[in-house]
Amino acid sequence: MPDLADLDYRSIMAFDFGTQKTGVAFGMSLTGTASPLALLMMKDGIPDWNMLDKTLAEWQPDACLVGLPLNMDDTESELCLRARKFARRLKHRLNKPVWMVDERLTTREAREGVRHISAQRRGKAPAADSMAAVLFIESWFREPTGVLP
Repeated sequence: MPDLADLDYRSIMAFDFGTQKTGVAFGMSLTGTASPLALLMMKDGIPDWNMLDKTLAEWQPDACLVGLPLNMDDTESELCLRARKFARRLKHRLNKPVWMVDERLTTREAREGVRHISAQRRGKAPAADSMAAVLFIESWFREPTGVLP
């Protein structure tokens, strides 16, 4: 398997998988930053694949990241299995690299960031799930690590 640090992915789309909704973000390596996108609504962990295909066609990422919701003791839960299944299906549909990334504590950090944004402005703050996906990308640009689904 190639060293992730040696790969040149200019654009990344990330997913904070959930059974009811999935956070989505898009980032560019040129800036090392990402922006939240609209939530992807799920039905028992299954997305509207047609809607997701349209989003992928619009943004055309070079690769994708999917959050792996490991327990704090490194064990996997049922949600990990479902996130891996989503990542495998995404890889098959996109036909581009998809990496699983450790998402522990990112949702908490994202919620704190959303609270901070809400306090600073009166408009609607981005969804915490999509902000968590932003954190996946920005962290990955700093230190590319991940596992295959």
